[in-house]
Amino acid sequence: MRIAIDAMGGDLGPSVIVDGALVAARHLQVGLLLVGAARAIEIELSRHPAARGLDLRIVDAPDRIEMAEAAASALRRKPRASIRVAAEAVRDGGADALFSAGHTGASVLASHAAFGPLPGVDRPALATIIPTRTSPAVLLDSGATVGCRPQHLVQFAVMGAAYARVALEKARPRVALLSIGEEETKGNDLTREAHQLLKEAPVHFIGNVEGRDVYAGEADVIVCDGFTGNVLLKVSEGLVETIESLLHDELAATFGGRVGYVLSRQAFRRFRRRVDYSEYGGAPIVGLNALCIVGHGRSSAKAVANAVTMAARAVKEDLVGRLSRDLSNVTSDLGPRTSELAPPTSDFS
Repeated sequence: MRIAIDAMGGDLGPSVIVDGALVAARHLQVGLLLVGAARAIEIELSRHPAARGLDLRIVDAPDRIEMAEAAASALRRKPRASIRVAAEAVRDGGADALFSAGHTGASVLASHAAFGPLPGVDRPALATIIPTRTSPAVLLDSGATVGCRPQHLVQFAVMGAAYARVALEKARPRVALLSIGEEETKGNDLTREAHQLLKEAPVHFIGNVEGRDVYAGEADVIVCDGFTGNVLLKVSEGLVETIESLLHDELAATFGGRVGYVLSRQAFRRFRRRVDYSEYGGAPIVGLNALCIVGHGRSSAKAVANAVTMAARAVKEDLVGRLSRDLSNVTSDLGPRTSELAPPTSDFS
């Protein structure tokens, strides 16, 4: 097995990406295809003498997509961008899966162009694992497709359920639709129409879930359009950081608080682990003919290592094949196909 790494992706530069990828390669005994500015990658590898014993290959890709760039135009201007070259390497059989912590929109578009959609899929989705009170759940779409139609949400539900069976080991995942109320008449045209379709879809649909109940643990898969999912995800990340900061300030304000923190350190560590995105490392783009894992721009070496581990496990578990088989149960009566009209558009970074 070999995993292609977009070594130039991420906010922290190639050092963190290479560090994390090497940790995963040593632990899993998988090969790496490091794609990016060859000289920069060689400098980072020189810091790791033990890397000589690993199965490593470097593919020179001198350009990178900056976070502030529009994905589609940047990919056209930069045919040797690292994410595009890495995706094409997977397409051509040079690697089994791809990881990037770079521009999300560029990762989605480059992967879609290189891999193509699975049969029956109009739009891909980012499937992010989120914490809940009881056990982790899958949120999708969290940023791959901004504008969705009702049949797209049904496809997301089917793919999310298949992913939950692999990643969360849920035999019969409970699927919910994110809306502004539990009643099926609540929401906008998209959610109301999607609700009716989901009642007939080959998933265990339990109805709508409101934003306040996303983390209650009542659903294993939560479905929404990419704009809503991305906002929800970013708000959640900011809320966790704010709660941690406020709690730290309150505990440090008094002597009793500092003593209480010392006595509760283990509980705080367990809390941090439950809400830390780096525990999973990234989110797969589901619905394509090959696998791309998208990481957070601020990914640490730990997050990168976990994302590469996720990619290797998904390849081993044949996630793409299982998604394809589950999607074959979704018939054409969900609405007209739209994938032939235009590729997906994503403005997320």
